[in-house]
Amino acid sequence: MNKLNISMIAMAISLAFSTGAIAQNMSKDDYKAGKDKIAAEYKSAKAACDSLSGNPKDICVADAKGKEKVAKAELEAGYKPSNKATYEVSVAKAEADYAVAKERCDDLAGNAKDVCVKEAKAAETTAKANAKAQMKTAEANVTAKEKTTEARSDASKKATDARKDATADKRDAEYAVAKEKCDTFSGDAKDQCLNQAKARFGK
Repeated sequence: MNKLNISMIAMAISLAFSTGAIAQNMSKDDYKAGKDKIAAEYKSAKAACDSLSGNPKDICVADAKGKEKVAKAELEAGYKPSNKATYEVSVAKAEADYAVAKERCDDLAGNAKDVCVKEAKAAETTAKANAKAQMKTAEANVTAKEKTTEARSDASKKATDARKDATADKRDAEYAVAKEKCDTFSGDAKDQCLNQAKARFGK
């Protein structure tokens, strides 16, 4: 476990979030079939571990459990996509990687083992922190987008209202001009002129 591994995990988290955004909802039947497939694969993987012993068996079992956990999280994210679901996938991967890495550390002893465990924990913590930051950023972007949409809608409404007001003011001014022109007439001619002006400008 080293800085390169931590960077790789961080990159995987980012990729998970970018692909999570395009996840599509799956049907209930597909979801159930997915659960059955995961259970079958875990059972098979765990059975394969039985041929091992000692720490290699522990690593094998941790790996099988980790893959099952990640697969379940991915299934949930595919069934009900959301920033939270994508976050849960990243957390499951971080925890699965940590469980396997920690078991691998058991092959070491003394300080080397302690360092190994600390590095494994650091990688998990980094991955989880990155996942949380990505989720918060994604949520903030959605909120900002919604606010921008509301602001645009509000601005558009204000612009429309302003155009309506401007049109009304313009018509009032034109009506005042037409009405003023009618003053050159008198009697019935003036009344007729005023009626035409009113009809024309909707007064």
